[in-house]
Order: sequence, then structure tokens, then C-alpha cells
Amino acid sequence: MSTLSKLIAQTLLAALCLVAHPIHAQTYPTQAIKIVVGFSPGGVPDIAARVIGQHMSENWKQPVLVENKLGAGSNIAAQVVANAPADGYTLLSISSAFAISPAIYSSMAFDPIKDFSGVTLTATGPALVLISPNLKINTIKELVEYAAKNPGKVTYSSAGVGSGAHFAAELMQAKAGLELLHIPTKGIPDAITEVMSGRVDFFISPYASAINLVRSGKVRAIAITSTKRFKDLPALPTVSESGIPGYKWEFWYGLMAPAKTPKPILQKIALEVKRILELPNVKERFDELGTTAISNTPEQFDKFIAAEITDFARLAKLSGIKPE
Repeated sequence: MSTLSKLIAQTLLAALCLVAHPIHAQTYPTQAIKIVVGFSPGGVPDIAARVIGQHMSENWKQPVLVENKLGAGSNIAAQVVANAPADGYTLLSISSAFAISPAIYSSMAFDPIKDFSGVTLTATGPALVLISPNLKINTIKELVEYAAKNPGKVTYSSAGVGSGAHFAAELMQAKAGLELLHIPTKGIPDAITEVMSGRVDFFISPYASAINLVRSGKVRAIAITSTKRFKDLPALPTVSESGIPGYKWEFWYGLMAPAKTPKPILQKIALEVKRILELPNVKERFDELGTTAISNTPEQFDKFIAAEITDFARLAKLSGIKPE
């Protein structure tokens, strides 16, 4: 084959590649879609996947299956999706834990940046600072003053080393210049129980996990971690306004796809999720979980995750959280 013939062949091949993805995106989906969740049924990543999946299925006339694969802080589920074909038919429903993992695991079977493409954010939600019934503390300012007088003695529970609640408390410790004692547990229910029983001084709990207990008076909340007061608890101050200026902590959730998934398909999924998240009944369902339905573009989500990974790595180093 002559040089000219090779050049013409290469040009034709490149042109075919350029049109292949848009055509694929126009016909997508033609089969069932699977959303893998690395957490138990009933949590926000699971419920978000099921709500989005139901509406997606109704609109696209294809089944959307949700599969829960637990273990290793959701890393097992992530590995399954990282190894799946990059065709838009296998997605991953993630939480903040996705960006935390690189800071707490010295060895991972996947690269959260290189092996994934962002689809979109789906929700963000604040946390509640729960306080022990044994402490006569009603504000964050009082908690900070008490901890400053008792360095290394004030305890906080978490859902385990490297969990979101662990990092939330470490951020509080760093912002306020405190020395706190971490008491890790096996999960959020155990961490809440430790506070309710008075065995631990406080816990920064995801809103959805604690709100019913707070409303029933079984546990007391002294602040919320968002930058603004929450509409369902207007009397509850933020951490920032009540003792630690500039403090903000939000759990977040989203959808990922295997790396090299065609951009037109990522964009099509993102636009569909955006449509779903703007439905009044979906917004209401997310509100019930103590979250706010929110979306962005695949490119924006990629940048967001990269920044979160950097921030968590920095906080882990500052707090002395060592990779396992």
C-alpha cells in the first residue's frame, strides 16, 4: 500500500470513529443497564440508584437493575465497575467514600481517576453533630471550650477509620485546634448507639441516619454541618455560626462509569439523570433523606472528584490518618 493510500485509509478510519460514538449514543440504551452499589440497601447511594433507575427505565423502556456489592468501604463494587465494558451499561453509585479511599488504602485494585469517568453528582447532604446525654453542652462553642480544657479526653465515634464521619471530626479538630480521641465502630448505627448510651461524647452523623432519632428525642443534635441552616430544622445552628467559623462538611453522592465510556453516552446519561432529579416527586424523595438533589456535567464531576481526592489526602496527612 502506498503512503497516499495509507493516509486515505487512516483518514477514513478516523472519520468512522468520530461518527461511531454519536450513532451509538442515539440508539443507547438497547439493553438492560446495571447500577452497582457498594453499600447496603436503604442508604442514600442505594436509594438514589433505585429512584433514578426506576425513572430511567420508564423513560428509556429498558430494565435498570441495582446490584449491591458490599465490602472494603465500597471498593469491591468499584472494582467490578472498573473492570466492566466501557459501554454505558454498567454504572457505579458512589458516595464521598470513593474519594476518601485513596487516602486510607495503601493498595487498591483500581485507580479512581484513571479507571473511571464521571457521569454526574446526584445529591449532597449535611451531617448532624450528636452529643452525649451525659454532657451539659448545648452549642459547638461549649463543646470546643470543653475539649480545649480536656485535651485528648473528649471522644467521638465514627463508622470506622477513614469513614466520612471520621474525616468530618478530624476537619473539626483541625479547624478548632483541638485534640480529640477517636473511637471507631463497625458502622453508623453503632456509632450513634455509642453516643446515645453516653459511652462516647459526640458523633457527626449523616442527616438521614439520625434525623428520626433526633425528632423522637432519643438523641440530641447541637448543630448541623452545612453552611446554612436546614429548612427542616430551622432552629438548629450550623457548626460555622455556633463555634467553628468556616467549618463545612457535606456528604455527596453520584454516578460513575468505566473509563473510556464514549462521551456522548456519558452526556446522554447525565442529561437523563438531570431530568429525573428535577422531577418534583424525586426532589421530595431526596429531601426526605436529608439531601438535596443536584446534578452537573461529566467534565465537572471529574474535576470535582479529583479535587475531593486531593483534599481528603491533605486532611489525612494533617490528621495522621495512615493508609491501611
